[in-house]
Amino acid sequence: MRNFKYLLVFVTGMTTLAAEFGASRLLQNIYGSSNFVWATIIGLIMVYFAIGYQLGGKVADKYPNYSTLYQILIAGSFFLGIVPFISMPILRTAAGAFDYLNFPIMAGAFVSTIILFSLPIILLASTTPYVIRLESQKQENIGSTVGQINAISTIGSVFGAFLPSLFLFGLIGTTRTIVSFSLLMMAISIIGYFYSSKKVVAAAMYLILPLIIILLTISTQYKIKQTGAQIYEGESDYNYIEVLQIGDDILLRLNEGQGFHSQYNPTTLFYNGPWEQFLVAPMFSAQFELERVDRMAIVGFAAGTTALQAKNIYPNVVIDGIEIDPKIVEVGEEYFHLTLDRTNLLIGDGRAMLDRSENKYDLIVVDAYRPPYIPPHLSTVEFFEICKSHLTKNGLIAINVGRAPNDRRLINDLSTTLNQVLPNIFIIDIPDTMNSVIVAGNETTSAANFYLNYLSLIKNNPPTDLLVQSSTVAINNFSITYEPGKIYTDDLNPIEWATNNLVLNFVLNSE
Repeated sequence: MRNFKYLLVFVTGMTTLAAEFGASRLLQNIYGSSNFVWATIIGLIMVYFAIGYQLGGKVADKYPNYSTLYQILIAGSFFLGIVPFISMPILRTAAGAFDYLNFPIMAGAFVSTIILFSLPIILLASTTPYVIRLESQKQENIGSTVGQINAISTIGSVFGAFLPSLFLFGLIGTTRTIVSFSLLMMAISIIGYFYSSKKVVAAAMYLILPLIIILLTISTQYKIKQTGAQIYEGESDYNYIEVLQIGDDILLRLNEGQGFHSQYNPTTLFYNGPWEQFLVAPMFSAQFELERVDRMAIVGFAAGTTALQAKNIYPNVVIDGIEIDPKIVEVGEEYFHLTLDRTNLLIGDGRAMLDRSENKYDLIVVDAYRPPYIPPHLSTVEFFEICKSHLTKNGLIAINVGRAPNDRRLINDLSTTLNQVLPNIFIIDIPDTMNSVIVAGNETTSAANFYLNYLSLIKNNPPTDLLVQSSTVAINNFSITYEPGKIYTDDLNPIEWATNNLVLNFVLNSE
């Protein structure tokens, strides 16, 4: 057992970071991944670490023995294991409040959940100063010992960061991930307590605690949200995924659930959303013909709504669909009638995959929201230059952008940024939503072309035709004007500030 302390330090470092990531994941499933959420979680948990370090040092001075440390860690790991079960009803309440934007309930649930993690993290964080205090009693090579303990703890923290986020969350879910680390930490602590104290009966009594966690795990129904229309929920390495059925409509929601990312209805392909508005973009070209749209790329493929509509409108189109989350594609195949005919599915980051593509596109769609943000690297001059380099002679870019009723700053900024790459900008507001589609094209594109192509389209097609329906919405909600805004670059990109201000103003004005 001479080196048992190093195993203890490693597992504790791993568990505390896993707890931090677990807290983040529990809250992001409900509140999303905005900067405010991340900053609050990380900031408060670092405070808990600081308290734990201070507490560990003081208790170690008063009770300089490993038995006391193991008892502290048994308590900390037990409290960590029950946090997900205590927080479940709180977060479900918050999820319902989120649907109706009930901000007091949302805030109360957020604070309550983050406080629940305070006790286990404070107790677990006491390990490193406690072990250093005990080892310093030997007064031999204390500097080397401290460095070794801190190094082992840090390496454990690395595993605690990577294992949950890259593997366990998608494999067994957030709750079971937290429970797994809790049980591992508890097992190490009980073994250590038994060998350090030689109290067989007391150590055996502590075995009741992991049994409680195991019983809770077995008996609990794992429902993160209890949305009435829910027909599926799951977790991937990237997202909380929820599928709803409202009447004949199948809807995809991710994370906090503000907005739908895909939609399917067996009786219609027109949903009055952003998906079909991407597909009117080629009508801004002078020589528009359905048969001339040969290839398009969709960055943010999701469950394939835009692809399904595109194949209905353009008879020859081949689609490169880029999606970072393979689990969403699986959900699309099961619930959203997603088929991969005339579709090349590419799993990975949108910018990297597009940059490596050898194809030229008549249309590049960017619909990669992780609400409330467009990923910064998909909103810069450099990214749009990559897009332009992959356009055909008369190809266009179409991007989904958020707005508030009286706040179009994000539209202005992205229109200004796109205009650095392509000369003509067209904006289509999606009615009854807070989204707009910005279309960018070369010198041959124009609003006049769109009107002429629209007249030809409605003359030769029934009003139920998907492109007729979509272009009618576009022509009634269309603008070529915007106020000059900021230019986003890879080096200087304040898109998150702009989005935060947009959301904050909307919240304040809606109260």
